Amino acid sequence: MNSLRLEGQKTAAIEICQQFDWAVPDWVIIPGGNLGNIYAFYKGFQLCKDLGLVDRLPRMVVAQAANANPLYRAYKAGWDKFEPIKVETTFASAIQIGDPVSIDRAILALKATDGIVEEATEEELMDAADLTGMFNCPHTGVAVAALTKLRERGFIAPGDRTVVVSTALGLKFAQSKVAYLAREIPGMAATYANPPVAVKEDLSAVMDAICGKFASMKQYEKK
Repeated sequence: MNSLRLEGQKTAAIEICQQFDWAVPDWVIIPGGNLGNIYAFYKGFQLCKDLGLVDRLPRMVVAQAANANPLYRAYKAGWDKFEPIKVETTFASAIQIGDPVSIDRAILALKATDGIVEEATEEELMDAADLTGMFNCPHTGVAVAALTKLRERGFIAPGDRTVVVSTALGLKFAQSKVAYLAREIPGMAATYANPPVAVKEDLSAVMDAICGKFASMKQYEKK
Protein backbone atom coordinates (compact mmCIF):
# COMPACT_ATOMS: atom_id res chain seq x y z
CA MET A 1 0.00 0.00 0.00
CA ASN A 2 2.99 2.31 0.54
CA SER A 3 4.21 3.41 -2.88
CA LEU A 4 7.30 5.11 -1.45
CA ARG A 5 8.42 1.80 0.03
CA LEU A 6 8.26 0.18 -3.40
CA GLU A 7 10.28 3.03 -4.89
CA GLY A 8 12.96 2.45 -2.30
CA GLN A 9 13.00 -1.31 -2.69
CA LYS A 10 13.36 -1.14 -6.46
CA THR A 11 16.86 0.33 -6.05
CA ALA A 12 18.08 -3.12 -4.94
CA ALA A 13 17.37 -4.41 -8.46
CA ILE A 14 19.31 -1.51 -9.95
CA GLU A 15 22.24 -2.27 -7.63
CA ILE A 16 22.24 -5.92 -8.72
CA CYS A 17 22.57 -4.85 -12.35
CA GLN A 18 25.27 -2.31 -11.47
CA GLN A 19 27.31 -4.79 -9.42
CA PHE A 20 27.27 -7.24 -12.34
CA ASP A 21 28.52 -4.48 -14.65
CA TRP A 22 25.06 -4.22 -16.25
CA ALA A 23 24.91 -7.92 -17.12
CA VAL A 24 21.50 -9.13 -15.99
CA PRO A 25 21.47 -12.35 -13.92
CA ASP A 26 19.47 -15.26 -15.29
CA TRP A 27 17.42 -15.70 -12.12
CA VAL A 28 16.55 -13.65 -9.05
CA ILE A 29 15.00 -15.51 -6.10
CA ILE A 30 13.10 -13.46 -3.53
CA PRO A 31 11.26 -14.53 -0.35
CA GLY A 32 7.61 -13.44 -0.71
CA GLY A 33 4.95 -12.63 1.86
CA ASN A 34 3.00 -9.44 1.26
CA LEU A 35 4.68 -9.44 -2.18
CA GLY A 36 5.40 -5.72 -2.55
CA ASN A 37 9.12 -6.49 -2.82
CA ILE A 38 8.45 -8.75 -5.82
CA TYR A 39 6.87 -5.93 -7.77
CA ALA A 40 9.53 -3.49 -6.58
CA PHE A 41 12.35 -5.66 -7.95
CA TYR A 42 10.50 -6.07 -11.23
CA LYS A 43 10.04 -2.30 -11.41
CA GLY A 44 13.75 -1.74 -10.85
CA PHE A 45 14.80 -4.22 -13.54
CA GLN A 46 12.23 -2.82 -15.96
CA LEU A 47 13.52 0.72 -15.35
CA CYS A 48 17.04 -0.42 -16.24
CA LYS A 49 15.72 -1.95 -19.44
CA ASP A 50 13.67 1.12 -20.35
CA LEU A 51 16.76 3.29 -19.91
CA GLY A 52 18.81 1.00 -22.16
CA LEU A 53 21.16 -0.03 -19.35
CA VAL A 54 20.29 -3.71 -19.84
CA ASP A 55 18.74 -5.61 -22.73
CA ARG A 56 16.50 -8.04 -20.87
CA LEU A 57 14.83 -8.91 -17.58
CA PRO A 58 15.87 -11.75 -15.29
CA ARG A 59 13.45 -14.57 -14.59
CA MET A 60 12.03 -13.98 -11.14
CA VAL A 61 11.27 -16.63 -8.54
CA VAL A 62 9.07 -16.02 -5.52
CA ALA A 63 9.92 -18.33 -2.62
CA GLN A 64 7.18 -18.94 -0.06
CA ALA A 65 6.98 -20.95 3.14
CA ALA A 66 4.71 -23.97 2.66
CA ASN A 67 2.80 -22.89 5.77
CA ALA A 68 1.95 -19.54 4.15
CA ASN A 69 1.81 -20.09 0.40
CA PRO A 70 -1.20 -18.41 -1.26
CA LEU A 71 0.83 -17.24 -4.26
CA TYR A 72 2.32 -20.69 -4.76
CA ARG A 73 -1.16 -22.19 -4.81
CA ALA A 74 -2.34 -19.63 -7.37
CA TYR A 75 0.74 -20.36 -9.51
CA LYS A 76 0.11 -24.11 -9.42
CA ALA A 77 -3.49 -23.42 -10.47
CA GLY A 78 -2.29 -21.53 -13.53
CA TRP A 79 -3.06 -18.06 -12.12
CA ASP A 80 -6.75 -18.67 -12.83
CA LYS A 81 -7.86 -18.17 -9.28
CA PHE A 82 -6.31 -16.62 -6.19
CA GLU A 83 -7.80 -17.38 -2.80
CA PRO A 84 -6.57 -16.03 0.54
CA ILE A 85 -5.67 -18.77 3.00
CA LYS A 86 -5.47 -19.19 6.73
CA VAL A 87 -1.76 -19.55 7.35
CA GLU A 88 0.02 -21.85 9.75
CA THR A 89 2.91 -20.75 11.92
CA THR A 90 6.25 -20.58 10.15
CA PHE A 91 9.75 -19.73 11.34
CA ALA A 92 9.81 -17.28 8.42
CA SER A 93 7.44 -15.06 10.38
CA ALA A 94 7.73 -11.91 8.24
CA ILE A 95 6.22 -13.76 5.26
CA GLN A 96 3.51 -15.48 7.28
CA ILE A 97 0.77 -13.79 5.26
CA GLY A 98 -2.31 -15.45 3.81
CA ASP A 99 -3.85 -12.50 1.96
CA PRO A 100 -1.00 -10.44 0.46
CA VAL A 101 -1.71 -6.81 -0.39
CA SER A 102 0.38 -6.83 -3.58
CA ILE A 103 -0.93 -10.08 -5.06
CA ASP A 104 -1.95 -8.48 -8.38
CA ARG A 105 1.34 -6.62 -8.74
CA ALA A 106 3.31 -9.78 -7.99
CA ILE A 107 1.42 -11.81 -10.58
CA LEU A 108 2.01 -9.03 -13.13
CA ALA A 109 5.76 -9.14 -12.37
CA LEU A 110 5.95 -12.92 -12.63
CA LYS A 111 4.05 -13.03 -15.91
CA ALA A 112 6.26 -10.28 -17.36
CA THR A 113 9.46 -12.13 -16.44
CA ASP A 114 8.29 -15.69 -17.14
CA GLY A 115 8.71 -16.21 -13.43
CA ILE A 116 7.83 -19.12 -11.18
CA VAL A 117 6.91 -19.73 -7.55
CA GLU A 118 8.43 -22.35 -5.25
CA GLU A 119 7.75 -23.30 -1.65
CA ALA A 120 9.80 -24.68 1.22
CA THR A 121 8.71 -26.68 4.24
CA GLU A 122 9.79 -25.71 7.74
CA GLU A 123 12.42 -28.43 7.71
CA GLU A 124 13.71 -27.35 4.30
CA LEU A 125 13.95 -23.66 5.14
CA MET A 126 15.71 -24.25 8.46
CA ASP A 127 18.13 -26.73 6.85
CA ALA A 128 18.94 -24.28 4.05
CA ALA A 129 19.35 -21.10 6.08
CA ASP A 130 23.03 -21.58 6.94
CA LEU A 131 24.26 -23.95 4.23
CA THR A 132 26.03 -21.12 2.39
CA GLY A 133 28.22 -20.43 5.40
CA MET A 134 26.30 -17.25 6.18
CA PHE A 135 24.15 -16.83 9.29
CA ASN A 136 20.95 -16.13 7.37
CA CYS A 137 17.41 -15.49 8.56
CA PRO A 138 14.70 -18.16 8.03
CA HIS A 139 13.22 -16.08 5.18
CA THR A 140 16.50 -16.30 3.28
CA GLY A 141 16.41 -20.01 4.06
CA VAL A 142 13.14 -20.21 2.14
CA ALA A 143 14.85 -18.68 -0.91
CA VAL A 144 17.96 -20.88 -0.65
CA ALA A 145 15.76 -23.97 -0.33
CA ALA A 146 13.85 -22.86 -3.43
CA LEU A 147 17.15 -22.52 -5.31
CA THR A 148 18.19 -26.04 -4.32
CA LYS A 149 14.87 -27.55 -5.36
CA LEU A 150 14.76 -25.72 -8.70
CA ARG A 151 18.36 -26.74 -9.42
CA GLU A 152 17.63 -30.38 -8.64
CA ARG A 153 14.60 -30.34 -10.94
CA GLY A 154 16.51 -28.74 -13.79
CA PHE A 155 14.68 -25.41 -13.90
CA ILE A 156 17.91 -23.61 -13.08
CA ALA A 157 20.87 -24.84 -15.15
CA PRO A 158 24.40 -25.36 -13.72
CA GLY A 159 25.72 -22.34 -15.59
CA ASP A 160 22.86 -19.94 -14.81
CA ARG A 161 23.82 -16.85 -12.85
CA THR A 162 21.39 -16.76 -9.95
CA VAL A 163 20.93 -14.12 -7.27
CA VAL A 164 19.28 -15.03 -3.97
CA VAL A 165 17.99 -12.03 -2.05
CA SER A 166 18.89 -12.27 1.65
CA THR A 167 16.44 -10.32 3.77
CA ALA A 168 17.98 -10.29 7.26
CA LEU A 169 20.80 -11.46 9.49
CA GLY A 170 20.19 -14.60 11.51
CA LEU A 171 20.90 -12.76 14.77
CA LYS A 172 17.37 -11.32 14.55
CA PHE A 173 16.14 -14.90 14.95
CA ALA A 174 18.62 -16.21 17.50
CA GLN A 175 16.05 -18.16 19.51
CA SER A 176 14.87 -20.33 16.61
CA LYS A 177 18.45 -20.64 15.35
CA VAL A 178 19.69 -22.00 18.67
CA ALA A 179 16.69 -24.35 18.88
CA TYR A 180 17.54 -25.77 15.46
CA LEU A 181 21.25 -26.10 16.14
CA ALA A 182 20.53 -27.82 19.45
CA ARG A 183 17.91 -30.13 17.87
CA GLU A 184 15.22 -28.78 20.19
CA ILE A 185 12.48 -28.24 17.58
CA PRO A 186 9.82 -30.96 17.97
CA GLY A 187 9.43 -33.16 14.93
CA MET A 188 12.41 -31.65 13.09
CA ALA A 189 15.46 -33.77 12.31
CA ALA A 190 17.72 -30.70 12.09
CA THR A 191 20.08 -32.50 9.72
CA TYR A 192 22.75 -29.80 9.86
CA ALA A 193 22.58 -29.13 13.59
CA ASN A 194 25.73 -27.80 15.23
CA PRO A 195 25.07 -27.77 18.99
CA PRO A 196 25.96 -24.45 20.65
CA VAL A 197 28.72 -24.33 23.26
CA ALA A 198 28.07 -22.21 26.35
CA VAL A 199 31.02 -20.07 27.46
CA LYS A 200 31.57 -17.22 29.89
CA GLU A 201 31.06 -13.64 28.72
CA ASP A 202 34.79 -13.22 28.32
CA LEU A 203 36.92 -12.92 25.18
CA SER A 204 39.53 -15.38 26.44
CA ALA A 205 36.85 -17.99 27.16
CA VAL A 206 35.40 -17.54 23.69
CA MET A 207 38.83 -17.85 22.05
CA ASP A 208 39.63 -20.98 24.11
CA ALA A 209 36.38 -22.57 22.93
CA ILE A 210 37.11 -21.71 19.29
CA CYS A 211 40.68 -23.00 19.50
CA GLY A 212 39.45 -26.18 21.14
CA LYS A 213 36.95 -26.68 18.32
CA PHE A 214 39.64 -26.24 15.67
CA ALA A 215 41.93 -28.65 17.50
CA SER A 216 39.17 -31.28 17.52
CA MET A 217 38.58 -30.74 13.81
CA LYS A 218 42.28 -31.22 13.01
CA GLN A 219 42.37 -34.46 15.00
CA TYR A 220 39.31 -35.67 13.07
CA GLU A 221 40.95 -34.78 9.75
CA LYS A 222 44.08 -36.76 10.65
CA LYS A 223 41.94 -39.84 11.29
